[in-house]
Amino acid sequence: TSKVSGDSCNTADDVIELKEISNVTLIGVGNGAVFDQLGIHIRNSSNIIIRNITVKNVKKSGSPTSNGGDAIGMESNVSNIWVDHVTLEASGGEDDGYDALFDLKNNSKYVTLSYSILRNSGRGGLVGSSDSDDDNGPVTYHHNIYQNIDSRTPLLRHATAHSYNNYYVNINSSGMNPRIGGEIRVENNYFEDSKDVLGTFYTNDYGYWQVIGNIFDNITWTSDGDDNHPAGPNPTSTTSISIPYNYNLDDASCIQGILAVTAGAGTGLATSD
Repeated sequence: TSKVSGDSCNTADDVIELKEISNVTLIGVGNGAVFDQLGIHIRNSSNIIIRNITVKNVKKSGSPTSNGGDAIGMESNVSNIWVDHVTLEASGGEDDGYDALFDLKNNSKYVTLSYSILRNSGRGGLVGSSDSDDDNGPVTYHHNIYQNIDSRTPLLRHATAHSYNNYYVNINSSGMNPRIGGEIRVENNYFEDSKDVLGTFYTNDYGYWQVIGNIFDNITWTSDGDDNHPAGPNPTSTTSISIPYNYNLDDASCIQGILAVTAGAGTGLATSD
């Protein structure tokens, strides 16, 4: 994690950087590896797998800082990324020095996040860092736990995403936020004790959603208004998204139990049977 530059090395200080490489796997053995206050940055790379690790307390302000405050962030011509069985956590929001847990921007394509835990953060993650960042995705999120997150599960600009068999609990301000034509298929997820878990928020540039087989348990919905367009209280689809791959769905009613023993680092890479 020291800066090295040369014909074969090009890394930054204070960050685990996967840069200008391909066909690399980073995997924690046994109960997994822990990166504390040290983020992972993927840049100009393809065919990367990250499994069975914990990344926590990565800050963009205060001390120490790492990776712009993102636990895992990817940007600039990144493709074919699988992040699986990881635990990503902060200890607060932007005012506490943290940014996001899982960010994609500037031509990041074909990304999957699976069987992971994202918790205790102001921001879950985004796809597209600005309104003009329009060349990202598609992204798949499946069998993940989002717990005590204020917003961005994810914030989705322009891109297409598929979210299935996830568990969202204590989403405090807003959840999935497709905007500026972003589309998300929301399928067989369980939402509990949360607020505005789906819609277009903080803008009038609408995104779209397809809702199938979800459970909404004790969800608070605000009223539609300027810069605030929740999908509820009775979410209905506003688009139809074709999924080009095969996948197996668990019933939404089973998701809490399944993810309690499979999601995150240190679970033996267990999956739903």
